[in-house]
Amino acid sequence: MNTIWSLAKVVVLEMVRRKDFYVLFILTVLLTGTAGSVNLFNDRSIVRYLKEICLLLIWLSSLVMAITCTARQIPMEREQRTIFPLLAKPVTRGQFLLGKFLGCWLAVGMALAVFYFFFGLVSASREQQWPVLNYLQAAWLHWVMLGVVVAFTLLGSIVFAAPSSNGTICFVVSAGILLLGRHLNKVALGLPQPWQSLLYGSYFVIPHLELFDVRELIIHNWELIPWGMVGLATLYAAAYAAAFLLAAIWVFRRRPLN
Repeated sequence: MNTIWSLAKVVVLEMVRRKDFYVLFILTVLLTGTAGSVNLFNDRSIVRYLKEICLLLIWLSSLVMAITCTARQIPMEREQRTIFPLLAKPVTRGQFLLGKFLGCWLAVGMALAVFYFFFGLVSASREQQWPVLNYLQAAWLHWVMLGVVVAFTLLGSIVFAAPSSNGTICFVVSAGILLLGRHLNKVALGLPQPWQSLLYGSYFVIPHLELFDVRELIIHNWELIPWGMVGLATLYAAAYAAAFLLAAIWVFRRRPLN
């Protein structure tokens, strides 16, 4: 565990040194500042509309950051030839991948904390309320969902040759699941065989990332999700992340480093 944590800290420090983190911080301030400064005619629906836009951009930004951060980890190690001395030490390939996963996941979590903190401050200044537990639930579910995306992208970085192709494929797949995942079973009913069975089967196989999207709770100030449901959703995400990580370790052990 010490080895995995050491590798994760290197990834986090690398993300802090890059401009991505600071651009993300500035973008957070601008987006949340815009959402809080515009309130036409004191209409609460306008504030909710701006909150919806801001949260959508938060989701898009965090998804792009998680995928791009993860997609470049292993190719960068190969390009800089640092992967060889790392694995020459008593570091297994499984520990190497787990360290990369943990580092990327923590780095994305730091960015999410910045996003939701400033969004909460601005929203509280305009609506005179700050539902902290609602924000914590939304941020937590968002973060565990990104854990699945990070694990999936890490697997893709071993399978696909270039970080650009891996990032594009992972972003398209993730966005497709978020937008269309809940409707695949309905679409399958209108298709002929064998496409109906294939699409209907994929509905039960893919990770339904849209289940973690609870932006409506914040936009419309709904009640808290039962904590038991949050726990089940966390286990659901953990199972898929573990499956992708195990697949990545299995493939990585059988691939040459060059």
